[in-house]
Amino acid sequence: MISVLLFLTNFIKTLVIIVVIYYAFRFISRYLLPFVLNKGIKNMQDKINEQQRQSQRSSRNPGEVTIEFNQQNQRGKSQGRGEYVDFEEVE
Repeated sequence: MISVLLFLTNFIKTLVIIVVIYYAFRFISRYLLPFVLNKGIKNMQDKINEQQRQSQRSSRNPGEVTIEFNQQNQRGKSQGRGEYVDFEEVE
């Protein structure tokens, strides 16, 4: 009798765990997965747009002067120190 009760309690625990995993998977696939995919797609679109801008910049006429400011490179060099150049004395 006790073994049957232990079997039933373990069986019910197993069923509860399976149901919880099933609903967790449904929740993730229904709500979180589209959010992650949309964010990834937006990042890819941004990269493609940046590549298109780069190709448009390179398609200018020869001799045409343009000045472009790149904000990404400025962040690393904002301290105003300059680069260190190692040199050797030549006799």
